[in-house]
Amino acid sequence: MMKVAKYLVDNDYMADPAAHVFEGKLYIYPSHDRESGLPENDNGDHFDMNDYHVFSTSDIEKEPLTDHGVILKVSDIPWAGRQLWDSDVATKNGKYYLYFSLKDKNDIFRIGVAVSDQPEGPFIPQPDPIRGSYSIDPCVFEEDGNYYMYFGGLWGGQLQRYKDNKALEFAHLPEGNELALPSRVVKLSDDMLGFAEEPKPLEIFNSDGTPLKASQTDIRFFEASWMHKYKGIYYFSYSTGDTHQLCYATSENLYGPFIYQGVILTPVVGWTTHHSIMEFKGKWYLFHHDCVPSEGKTWLRSLKVIELTYDDNDKICTIQGGGDE
Repeated sequence: MMKVAKYLVDNDYMADPAAHVFEGKLYIYPSHDRESGLPENDNGDHFDMNDYHVFSTSDIEKEPLTDHGVILKVSDIPWAGRQLWDSDVATKNGKYYLYFSLKDKNDIFRIGVAVSDQPEGPFIPQPDPIRGSYSIDPCVFEEDGNYYMYFGGLWGGQLQRYKDNKALEFAHLPEGNELALPSRVVKLSDDMLGFAEEPKPLEIFNSDGTPLKASQTDIRFFEASWMHKYKGIYYFSYSTGDTHQLCYATSENLYGPFIYQGVILTPVVGWTTHHSIMEFKGKWYLFHHDCVPSEGKTWLRSLKVIELTYDDNDKICTIQGGGDE
């Protein structure tokens, strides 16, 4: 059992890993951290994230990752402004679709899509962002041939600028007893290039049936949506952002509502916490990042993996951010 987290890329800074199994191999799609030279701030302007790489392996515990190189650059994208943040990949009918967070020329985050004939790319971007998209951190989940995107992130992720899928004149970040801002869920169109409906809030409730409040900063949603299914139950996991935990909630419906269940990963060294969860060769793994290898630089992040386990009640066993279960 992989009891200690393993670093995956030792010669570059990668973050926000989206892991998937395609054609019998494990593929990891991270964002790419680079110093921008700008002062550090909560919006992440100090990260010059101008491209994506993809990595693969046939054995995550014994083999090093293969770096397939750059699969998409900011300069490839017609509507681009700056900063390629988190992404995810889905496959349908022999095509691979890369969904990415990118600021447009007005510095507003949109979600774009690029297409490839193979999981290792390169990916060709569509000429415009997805109509009606906003904010960051797309995660795409497939169920019975239908595909659903979960997305959204606060602060630099700009989710607080929207209500009912419309931009607000003034951003509003809830506080105290106000309801916490939730992630969004939306069904994708058959061609995988757009939304088939209006995005909906993904509500999370406490075990007593009350909705999460903004003041519950240790467990409320902040960013980094991820969905997986285990024994017929949907597990929605996410980052609490400024309190640096990975938490999860469960539901019998992929639209929710979801009931908060617990902490997956306690805080790591770093500026953010972001992850994915994937089963590979009969084991479940948590992919995430921390900033230990950057040795005091501006929170440059490095990829990690550790085995994820469930207890007898199908609850995820909490992993300590230092690496030991």
